[in-house]
Amino acid sequence: MTDTRMNESETPKPEDWAGEMGARWLSGIDRFEAMIAPIGDALLARAAVMHGERVLDLGCGGGKTSLAIAAAVGPSGSVTGIDISPDLITRARERAAAAHATNLDFECIDAAVYRPDTPFDRMVSRFGSMFFPQPVEAFLNLHACLKPGSRIDLAVWGPPRENPWMMEMISVLRRHIEVPPAVPRAPGPFAFEDTDYLTRVLGDAGFGHIEIVAYEGLQPIGGEVASPEAATDFALSSLAAGRMVEACEADLQQRVRHDLMDLFNRHHVEGRGVMMAGKAWLVSARA
Repeated sequence: MTDTRMNESETPKPEDWAGEMGARWLSGIDRFEAMIAPIGDALLARAAVMHGERVLDLGCGGGKTSLAIAAAVGPSGSVTGIDISPDLITRARERAAAAHATNLDFECIDAAVYRPDTPFDRMVSRFGSMFFPQPVEAFLNLHACLKPGSRIDLAVWGPPRENPWMMEMISVLRRHIEVPPAVPRAPGPFAFEDTDYLTRVLGDAGFGHIEIVAYEGLQPIGGEVASPEAATDFALSSLAAGRMVEACEADLQQRVRHDLMDLFNRHHVEGRGVMMAGKAWLVSARA
């Protein structure tokens, strides 16, 4: 490690999905969605929403999952996607209009205070449920958005140590800068890595019949068939890790870029892209 340190003002702040992180996600949205598509597909297969159901898509992002759910529920069903990022909701609405999806609408609102006019039959969330400052209170509110007995299906990241796609990138950064230690259970991608904690949060919010299964597989960093260079650009411009180095001096940024390129070269598979292992929890419960 060099003797370069991040001062307190450079320490990564909590992820601001209404602002900076929403904009970052939008800037690399196609690559983001391609990277997590295998997990999203597994989530939707497990959820198995049915024709005619009215579904809430929590943390819908750019609406890719919402569109897939809308196709599954058909014209007799409907989907409402909610997200705190105005940038992502704008993109989601554009996509829905382009797809002529008449059974789909979006609202830019904090899920912790959202209340629909009519309760939903189902709730689905692909990596949109881990960022609540007060998760029990937020899920209590979401419980009130659902009909009694309604099923929820969530995808959340498993433990960081079991997600090499993240940890190997962090290891690269630690050669050059001091990376703040993760705070267990803090709002963020790995807030629900501990399944006992996740079960307790859902249980305290009134959910029962909680089942959690593991998803493990390779995912394409930077999207399908991305080159190591493209994956590096994606990591530094769109992932939260990029925030840790963008305030550093130019030569340090170049050293980080070089080492990330080396990492991604080692994981590059011709015709597939930069394939790195990930683990998520697929969660179902009843309101």
